[in-house]
Amino acid sequence: MNKVTLLVALCYCLFSAESFQIQQSSSIKNRREFLQKIAAATLLFPANALAEPSAQAQSIPTNQAATSAGRRGCKTDTNPSRTVVTCTEETRKFNADGRLSKVSATANGVSTSAVRNPSRFSPPWSYLTETSDSKVAWNSLVKAVSAVDGGVEIVELTDEYLHAVVPTEFPAGLTSDDIEFILRPDDNIVLYRSVSRTSVFVYPLTQPVSDKNSNLKRLEKIRDKLGWGLMGQAQTGSERI
Repeated sequence: MNKVTLLVALCYCLFSAESFQIQQSSSIKNRREFLQKIAAATLLFPANALAEPSAQAQSIPTNQAATSAGRRGCKTDTNPSRTVVTCTEETRKFNADGRLSKVSATANGVSTSAVRNPSRFSPPWSYLTETSDSKVAWNSLVKAVSAVDGGVEIVELTDEYLHAVVPTEFPAGLTSDDIEFILRPDDNIVLYRSVSRTSVFVYPLTQPVSDKNSNLKRLEKIRDKLGWGLMGQAQTGSERI
């Protein structure tokens, strides 16, 4: 049954249900109420319900949509109840300055670069609680990252940069989280970023469904294993659903 037929059928049902009452009473009030119900029934259909498919396709969010604001290399899949945005061009190799990316308000995760977004910022780590030797510290970090999750995969590793991917924990069934670390031996610190590639938005929410702080918890698991210090106030995480 197409949408036009469904609309006609709905109006017919309402007409059948009300016609007997109208026959019993020809008052203006009854007729007015009947017409109001018919009008309300038409409002059940979205404004573009009868539009051609090509016209509806133009309303699909693009990379400039609010759900992908501040992100790069995004693909959007949407339906009337939810929008799924997956972005794959946010790691360091896409940054001309060689720095780690910040974390958009439309993404789940934390970064030492998100200094203008307190809810996504987490301070650098100091490895001086373990050693003053940057090479020893870096080797310890590589081992800790490799052991943090059974599904972790290190996809790039140099003397001062590490990029790993791990299956997204929450919401379940999505893509991957990107974890990045940069060694700063002159400052005895390590910078990092952990962000979910995919964000899910459930209408009418404008914030992504929470990762239940899984990115932050994974990083804290690594730091706890290393016994390294935190160069600032700890990030407490999000309380979003």
